[in-house]
Amino acid sequence: MLVPLKDDNPLQVIRFQVVTALIVVINVVVFLLTGALVKPEFSSAIATAWGVVPVELFSPGMAVPLSLEPVPEPVTLVTYMFLHGGWLHIIFNMAFLWVFADNIEDAFGHFGFALFYLLCGIAGGLVHAIMQPASQIPVIGASGAVSGVLGAYLLLFPKARLWVFFYLPIPFRIPAVIVLGIWFATQIMGVFTPAEDGQLVAWWAHIGGFATGLILTMLLRSRLLVKT
Repeated sequence: MLVPLKDDNPLQVIRFQVVTALIVVINVVVFLLTGALVKPEFSSAIATAWGVVPVELFSPGMAVPLSLEPVPEPVTLVTYMFLHGGWLHIIFNMAFLWVFADNIEDAFGHFGFALFYLLCGIAGGLVHAIMQPASQIPVIGASGAVSGVLGAYLLLFPKARLWVFFYLPIPFRIPAVIVLGIWFATQIMGVFTPAEDGQLVAWWAHIGGFATGLILTMLLRSRLLVKT
């Protein structure tokens, strides 16, 4: 298990990662209201209503029964990325976001980063749905959007040094290219590894978000505020 702690990559343009902080606050508040402080059955209904359910996205007539009025299915490609299924789920997503997103917000600017984050999340949800079109299991979490941030970071700051925990409770300081290379390799392995009982990970959402982050950053690199 790989857990990022901090990097040594200072901000160059913005003074503070306002959008990143706002995303973290929104995710935590939404999790408290929809996951941590409600009954499990209600939390499950929220996930089905506002998470991405692939079979509903591509076959509207195949609605999954639930007790809440769902939003239009295309809208769930946005709402799903602000829902989380448990404390570990949101803690890991927000830890990765906080460590890596400040420099990407610095490069894209506040508004540009907000748009970039949403596009990566939407793409991640779409890729998952395309690869699992018959699935009735709702996908929730910021992982697709956060993966896009990781893709951008890998392209822009591969030599940045990161402090991470990697299976041992001893922090290591290693280049970002190694950290993110290991992370991406685990996503590929996850696609081909049979899921354990109760383990539901949207690997394709991670891969789709990561690829989108790479592509958008390559296309927009010459217009970024930070030159690397």
